[in-house]
Amino acid sequence: MALASSHLAPPSASLPAPRSLHLVRPQLPFPSSSSRPRKTGAAAPPEAASLRWRAGVSFFPSFLKKKARSPEEIKEELLEAIAPLDRGADATPDDQERIDQIARELEAVNTVKEPFKSDLINGKWELIYTTSRSILQVQRPKFLRPNGEIYQAINAGTLRAQNMETWPYFNQVTANLVPLNARRVNVQFDTFKIFGLIPIKAPGRGRGELEITYLDEEIRISRGDKGNLFILKMVDPSYRVPV
Repeated sequence: MALASSHLAPPSASLPAPRSLHLVRPQLPFPSSSSRPRKTGAAAPPEAASLRWRAGVSFFPSFLKKKARSPEEIKEELLEAIAPLDRGADATPDDQERIDQIARELEAVNTVKEPFKSDLINGKWELIYTTSRSILQVQRPKFLRPNGEIYQAINAGTLRAQNMETWPYFNQVTANLVPLNARRVNVQFDTFKIFGLIPIKAPGRGRGELEITYLDEEIRISRGDKGNLFILKMVDPSYRVPV
């Protein structure tokens, strides 16, 4: 799931400026000595007057720069772009590029610099968009993909995480989080539950890394070690991962 692109396999499977005005000096032919203007206070050539005017208005681009958008405006655009894409399963390469650009704009105004030290990260989040093919399972017929909501819960206090699929498989996986810094963790999966009931010990290769690149009370953006993008929305801040 959203943690390091880990995927919960169903039972049928074996156990993703404005161009600034710049001064360009024209290549004027060097005048012969007979045609050079006398140093008598004569008016400057039209070319020189033009250059002075262009230099004098070079401050205009600072007024023409696009006004920075608020996080709320960026989030609104992001959510509108995501809405018709079925969590990313219907996204074209152009859709993916556009959403990545909007996400990067939002990441640039992130105010929570140490997300794993923030209470905002705790609780249950719903995955609303990802580029992870292992989660989306787009190579399968749609009725065999995870069709219900997909959740991820994080508890920074206990350094535990939990991924939960709903209809039709209800698979789950829990993991330990090993901090690499205040934004990035190593994810070590420990137990899978098939249909949410049958526990299976996770294989040793069930691990990855996850970096939180944007966090507020509504939206979380994460990026995995395989280059996948995950966008989640908060649904239950009171939920805590079972120890």
